[in-house]
Formats: sequence, C-alpha cells, structure tokens
Amino acid sequence: MASNNIINVHLFGQEIGRIGMETDQQRSSFQYHPEFLESGAMQQMFPPTGIIKRTPLPQLFSTFNNDTFKGLPPQFADSLPDVFGSIVFKAWLERKQQQSISVLEQLAYVGTRGMGALEYSPVKKLPKNSSINISEIVEVLKEVLDLKKTSGQKDLSTQALINVFKIGTSAGGARPKILISEEKTTGQIIPGDLEYSDLYHHYLVKLAMDSDLDYPRERVEYCYALLARQAGIRMMETKLIDDVHFATLRFDRQNGEKQHVLTASGITGWDYRSPEYSSYENLFKLCSFLKIPHAQMEELFIRMVFNVLFENTDDHLKNHSFIYDRSTDSWELAPAYDITYALNPLLNYTRSQRALSINGKRNDIQLEDLLKLADDFTIKNPEGIVKTLQALRPELVRLLKEHDIPALVIQRMEQSMVDLV
Repeated sequence: MASNNIINVHLFGQEIGRIGMETDQQRSSFQYHPEFLESGAMQQMFPPTGIIKRTPLPQLFSTFNNDTFKGLPPQFADSLPDVFGSIVFKAWLERKQQQSISVLEQLAYVGTRGMGALEYSPVKKLPKNSSINISEIVEVLKEVLDLKKTSGQKDLSTQALINVFKIGTSAGGARPKILISEEKTTGQIIPGDLEYSDLYHHYLVKLAMDSDLDYPRERVEYCYALLARQAGIRMMETKLIDDVHFATLRFDRQNGEKQHVLTASGITGWDYRSPEYSSYENLFKLCSFLKIPHAQMEELFIRMVFNVLFENTDDHLKNHSFIYDRSTDSWELAPAYDITYALNPLLNYTRSQRALSINGKRNDIQLEDLLKLADDFTIKNPEGIVKTLQALRPELVRLLKEHDIPALVIQRMEQSMVDLV
C-alpha cells in the first residue's frame, strides 16, 4: 500500500478486493480482485442489494457520508469501532499528539481483530499480552472515559491506552466492552483478538464500571438473556464474571472458525440512527429478501414481541445481524444479542420512543399492531405467542430478585411494562 488511502480486504483467507478513500473523506471506492471474481466463489457474501455490485470495474460510493458509515460502503463500515471504541481512539490520539486518523487507517488498525470475518491490511503490529486482568482493565477504562476531567491531574500511559484499544475497540456499541478468549482446559484468559481456534471459548464482555448508575445493568442483561432463552429466542451462552461483568459467547467465532456476519444496517445501507427505514416491517422484508427460513422469521416475531413486552426499546438495525453460510452460499438470522431493559429505571421518562417502529408506531404499541405485522408475514398463532411471553413476567421478577437487583429497580421496571392481552 503506497499510502493510507487504499487497503486490502480479505475474507476466509482470500483477498477479495481493495477499498479506496479520497483525501477529503467524501467518497470511497471498492474494486474486486480479478482472481476472486473469476473464481466465482461466495456469490452471496454481499447480498445483492445494489450497493456492492459483482463487477470487475471500480465502484464509487458518495451517498454514505454520515456518522454511521463514515463514507464507506455499509458492508465495510460494519467493521469500524462504534461509540465506545471511538472514545478510546480519541484518547489514544490525544496521547500520541495526533489530530486525526482516517477511516481507512481505522480499518487497517482493526486488521484481523474485528468482529465477523472480514479482515483488512496492513495491520499495525502490537505486542501480544499473555494474560488479562479484568479488574486492571476496568480501572484503565474508567480513566479513559473520564479523561477530559482527569487529564490535568493524571497521566495515562500510551501503552495502557494501546492495550485497552487492542482488546476493547473492535467490538461495537456504546458500553465499555472487551473481547477475551478463555482456554478450555486451563482457564487462562488472553485478549480475544489474538485467537479464534477451537481451543478457546471466545467471549464478548460488557464491563460493570459506571459509577453514575445506581443499578447493576450487566446483571439485568444477564437476567434478560436467561428469560429470552426460556421464551424460545436463540442466544449464545452467557455468564457473569465475578458476579458483575456480563459475558456472552461470540457467534462470530464458532467451531474454531471466523463467521462472516453483517448487521441489517450493514447489508442494506439503512442508517440505524435514522427513523426513515427503522421498522420491523423492513427487517421482515429483509429476511424475505435473504430467503431466511420461515422458522427464523417466526423467531424474529418472538424477539419483537419480547422487546415490546419487556421494554427493550434499543432494538435498532445494528442490533439485528445475519450470518453467512459459505457451504450453501446463503444467509441466516444470527442469534439474538443486546436484549435488555434499555432505559434507566431510576429516571422518569414522560415518553420513550422505540428504535424500530411497528405498524408505523414507536410508542403505545398495541396487540393489533403486532397482529397486523403477523398477518403481513404469515406468522402462525401470534396472539398465543404474545400470551405465552406475557406470562413470563413473574419469571423475570424471580430472576431479578435472585440476582440481587434492587427492589426499587424491579418495581420501576414492572410499572413501565404494559399488558397487551
């Protein structure tokens, strides 16, 4: 690579093409590697939504210049660090006395360490750590998040920030997260971006470290994960580390292999921050377009009802993903993730808006709204599904009490939930 405005893209050990970015960051390009195209492999690795076309010619992209896609084709923007990763990035740059870093340099830094299976080169080499101490990482992350207030009083080392960045920012989302791998026989913990073999359990860990919150939201999410599985929703195995940190096995690392994963936003170019395309109807239409098995569409209906009944309002388009099966050159719905009580139950909200609308509505969802969608997409026994899930409310309360969630938090959560049948 002669300059930082072109990088190579790899998938499953093959170079599939190159991404370019103009110096003003206003327009990007992608061109397939000729040998990859000639091979005819993985025809559906980027679903034919009209964004990335299967052509040997260079393709230009000028319509994705926003905070979500940062000028890149959405399929590659999915690989960028999200909100929390950007915070650490900014802190690292300040310590390096560097003003900015290009989007392609961010992808090159993600390199082989990102979520999913897409890889980017060149990669800045970082020394491998032999082990991880989660408590130490939490302390450094607290300093990073509070950097603006503490920079004049406390000096964070560049190496500490690099270490946090190395293990923490290839995961998306706004909450502090790290990727770890646990050796199955010895239990040794190493950074989760270094290894993907079947010798390890690969976890994404959400760290409990917010001093300004008065309730343990990681434990709340753990309770929701347990309940969601009871409701028939596919989720990866979860656990609590030290009874405070929420850990979930990664569905993009299975059977010792990387899995090619794209979010609904990454497949379609629908900006998850914008209400224009953010609806469950569009999500179901996408499933139909991808030829997702109908049983998985019925499960998506269960996820939607669960999110409505249990106040997970942050169910946006990046919180729904799809996994590519290269043996059949097809896509399927990924296991559910980020299912939890989305609001702070100790704050008073006059009205909350759902990230994904249902029947054109973002609040005050009623049974008829759910039944309308069920009828449009041939979901069997929708009213029975609603009744079954609503009957799980006492089980949620039991789980919350069992995991020492404060009584006031449970009370506020119960008060916010409405009966649909």
